[in-house]
Amino acid sequence: MQLGTLANYVLNHRIPLEMCLSSNVHTGACASLESHPFPVFFQMGFRVSLNTDDRLMSNTELSKELAIATELFDLNIDDLERLALNAIKGAFAPHDMRIRTMLGTLIPGYMTMKAQLSDPALYTRPPLSR
Repeated sequence: MQLGTLANYVLNHRIPLEMCLSSNVHTGACASLESHPFPVFFQMGFRVSLNTDDRLMSNTELSKELAIATELFDLNIDDLERLALNAIKGAFAPHDMRIRTMLGTLIPGYMTMKAQLSDPALYTRPPLSR
């Protein structure tokens, strides 16, 4: 896919793109969840993250948005970790706080989850529901 000037700028400058799947459908920005551009941007390496935008209007929460994306776009644990890292990298917080959060909480937490997922005796995946 050929990117335009603006898309190249956003990609090259690692500008965060916060995407809200449910809200984008409810507001008409996207015709359906299936047609949402999220997977294209994510696969192309843009710094995308998922969020809720208007929780009450869209009757959603972050766990629901992540479940929708996981189910619909076949995300795995590494993809979810990348989304979380993208979110903290784009957070409006001091750089040292973002680094401490990534190294002290986020990455170790995902390492623990990955270890649990690799041992079937420790984890049984519940079915996703919308």
